[in-house]
Order: sequence, then C-alpha cells, then structure tokens
Amino acid sequence: MPVTDGLIVIAKRDCPTCLLVEPLLGALAAAGPLTVLVQDDPAYAAGVPGAELDATLEHSFRLNTEFVPTLIRMQGGREVARAYGWHRGDWREVSGIATLGEGLPELRPGCASKTLDPGVAEALQLRFGNTGLTARQVSIGDAEDPVEACFARGWTDGLPVVPPTPERVLRMLAGTTRQPGEVLGLVPPDLAPCTVEKVAINAVMAGCKPEYMPLVLAAVEAALVDEFGMHGVLCTTMFCGPMVIVNGPLGRAVGVNSGVNALGQGHRANASIGRALQLVIRNVGGGRPGEVDRSTLGTPGKYSFCFAENEIPEWEPLHVQRGFAREASTVTLFAGEGVQGVVDQKSRTPESLAKSFAACLRVVDHPKLAMAGDAVLVVSPDHCRVFLEAGWSKQRLHDELMRLLTVPADALLAGADGIAEGLPAALAGKQIPKFRPGGLLIVRAGGGAGLFSAIIAGWAASGSVGSIPVTQEITA
Repeated sequence: MPVTDGLIVIAKRDCPTCLLVEPLLGALAAAGPLTVLVQDDPAYAAGVPGAELDATLEHSFRLNTEFVPTLIRMQGGREVARAYGWHRGDWREVSGIATLGEGLPELRPGCASKTLDPGVAEALQLRFGNTGLTARQVSIGDAEDPVEACFARGWTDGLPVVPPTPERVLRMLAGTTRQPGEVLGLVPPDLAPCTVEKVAINAVMAGCKPEYMPLVLAAVEAALVDEFGMHGVLCTTMFCGPMVIVNGPLGRAVGVNSGVNALGQGHRANASIGRALQLVIRNVGGGRPGEVDRSTLGTPGKYSFCFAENEIPEWEPLHVQRGFAREASTVTLFAGEGVQGVVDQKSRTPESLAKSFAACLRVVDHPKLAMAGDAVLVVSPDHCRVFLEAGWSKQRLHDELMRLLTVPADALLAGADGIAEGLPAALAGKQIPKFRPGGLLIVRAGGGAGLFSAIIAGWAASGSVGSIPVTQEITA
C-alpha cells in the first residue's frame, strides 16, 4: 500500500470516535487521494474509494499508529502532518478542508490502535520490524510442555520458570533504553559475554516485569565488577550468594519491598529481581550447583535475595553513605549468607541496644574469628526508633559498634577456651576489630511493629582477597 501523496485515515469500527468521523470520509475522498486502513471490520467505510482491511495490521504498524482514528498527510513519499483522535481544527489543517466536520463536536479522544493490543505489538515487531534479537532460538516439539522443556534443558534453579518466548523477551526489553546487543561484560565462571538481550531472557524466566529491567541490569553489572569477585562467591564451599540491596526512588516506584517481611516472600519485585541475577549467573555464565558452584550447604538466598532499604530523612541511606546523591537510585551487591535474627525487646536506650547488636555480631562466621567476613545489620523501624529518639545517626551507631567490637585478641586465639578455631598466636596482646574497615553495613528495613532486627553475614573471604560490596547506579 505505499502512499506517496494524499491522505491516510486509520480507524476501527470498535471505536466511537472512528464512527463519529466515518461520515467525513466521503468528503476527504472527494478532495483528493485517500486511503482508509480499517483495522477490524471491512464494513467500516464501505463504499468509500480507497478503503481496505488492514487484516495483518502491517500497514498500521509501519505507520507507527498508536491511536485511532489517525489522519496522515503524505507528500512526496514522506509524512508531513498527522492528527490523532478527532480535533476539528487539526483535521481541517491536515486535510486542507476548511469546513470539515462542521456539525461535529470540536473534540473527541480516540482509542488505542489494535497494534498496541496485549501481545500484538510484540508479534508485529517480530514479523515486520527490526527487533535486534540475536540469541539462538530453541525449538520445542508440538507436544512438549514449555515449562518442562526448560527443566529438561537445565535452565531453571529448581523452580519453574516462565518460558522466554520472543514476544516476552521483546516486552521485557521495552523496560530499558539500552540496545539488545550491548555487552555488559563477561559472566563467570565461563566468562561468557552477557548482552542486554540475554539479561532480558533470564528476567523473563525469573518472572520480572519490564519495569524491573533497569534494576536487573544494574545488579548484573555490579556482579561483574572485579572487586565483587563473583567467581569466588560462586565457587566457594561457604554459604554465600549475591544479595541485592535497592536504594532510591526507582526501587519504590517499581515496588521493591522494604517493609513488612522485607527479607521474605510475597513481593514479585524482590523475588524476581534477585532471581534474574542468579539465573544470569547460571544460564549465561554456567554457574551451576555441583559443577563450579561447590557450596557445602548453600543458603535459600541463592534462589533470590533482594530487598530495599526503608529510607527516612533522619538516617543516611546506604547509597548516600557510599557516595551517591540521595535522589539517585542504586543497587548494592553484597555476598550474603543466611539471616540471623536479633531479638531485643527490652532495650530502651541506644547504649543498651548497641551492646545487644554487638554481642550478636560477634558470632558472625565464628565468635573467635575476626577481620574475615563482612556483615549487614538490618535495623527494624522499632529498633531504629530507639536511636532516633536519642539523636543517634546511623554513622554514630556504626562507630559505636566498631568500638564495641574491637576486643583483646587473647580471648580469640586458637585454642583459647578449649576451642581449636581462632586467631593466630602472633596476634596475642593486640586489640582486634571484628570487621575490616568498611566491612559493616547498616540498613533500615522491615515492618513497623516488632523489636527484631537481623544480621546477614558475608563471605568469610570478604575484603581485598575475596569480595567487597559494590554499589551500582541505575542509569537505564
């Protein structure tokens, strides 16, 4: 249907505004060349010269139709003017007919084009457009269950995944402005190139919404930073896996939970964002349990571990403490283990509660180990209130904990108290901090009721020889 000169009207019968303008089509046809593209019912515009059924919606797609009715003027093979819905002044200007629609209302909104119907936009893009998709497509048999096919091919983490059809992948890619072929880096352990498209495929399988894509991309990029040591996090015999902490307005906008049950189940954003990262490591990088993943026990967090900080003005959020603007959106990746509960329902002063936290933090990895694993202290709102009412900032709490956790090494030496585990004898007589500088992170999260906080231990090879937390700004 290439139209080089004249008018094009795109309409559908299932649109009241299209029915409103149908009587005008004769006048438009009489004034010059007219093509009417009907998206649904061939009876619409019956008898109008130039009317045709756009059964495949190809013409509507190629004309970038978003609304019906749409009026377009073509000149020399180029679009020179367009009007959406019904606006008398616009239609008169585009058509050149000064009296067009004299008896009609001045303005009526249109309807969405059928090209935007759920599933249709992606199908049209795949059929007629340039998708930019290059990943190998896997065919399955007509009688094969797609979910079971994913299990059979080793693409899952042990739970069912959403089959990553091309339509679903295109829909996921709509959540980012980045090009499908952009390479984010090399994913360990196989050091396989990871494109935005491959992230989208795994985000589909994880159950993400398209609006989660910028967070997933940032989490993958953080995992590929050398300092995070993703290969070591993966292949250690210890418990850890990548944990995602979200800060900033984007996390709130897409619904990453920071409140009740923040570390638990029940929120799609938390579950699927963390899971998408793990699936990328598995399916792109080849990090499968029993192969390179050699964890002795593992942790449920290796399915997915993602939550947001419950930010308040009185306490600097984690990303601000790590050098980002408060209005920035970030993910912080931490090589986290399981959740250790902290129960203190009696402390009403910051000094007492800080001592409780310190006592619980001493057992990270082992009470007699120091400067080994990092830790995240998750302070609940009720516990946080104890510090806020006393005027304690998050930094003051951090400094007090580091002071309380610096102790004489003698009690921590190997063999002390009849325990073979411990520090080397060469440290006798010295003061030893439990955590390396920068190794204790504090975030506020959880529901508004309950004097409970939590500690998430880090990999015992934290620091320069293992993994350090990495914060990545969400930019796409």
